Amino acid sequence: MTYVVTESCIRCKFQDCVEVCPVDCFYEGENMLVIHPDECIDCGVCEPECPVEAIVPDTAGNVTKWLEINRKFAEAWPNITRKGEVPGDADSHRDESGKYDKYFSDKPGKET
Repeated sequence: MTYVVTESCIRCKFQDCVEVCPVDCFYEGENMLVIHPDECIDCGVCEPECPVEAIVPDTAGNVTKWLEINRKFAEAWPNITRKGEVPGDADSHRDESGKYDKYFSDKPGKET
């Protein structure tokens, strides 16, 4: 089992999860984070830290798409080990649905 980041993270990217991850398995895209499934140790400490409930176990229903997205972009995006700047409009996107089709970006986040 691993944890995955889902659509709820898009345009929110609060990053509270990054601070608690003991193995630094988060990777940053332009407008969301992903978890590298081969690095995640399934400890689950990140899940309750996410204020938008974007992190779920890969055993949750309908997350196959997100497992593949996490795997693909964890290989392409830079590793993030510290909480960075939260997007200024994050709260306005908190409860929005359909964010993948509207906003998803495959561009990497800024390397620090």
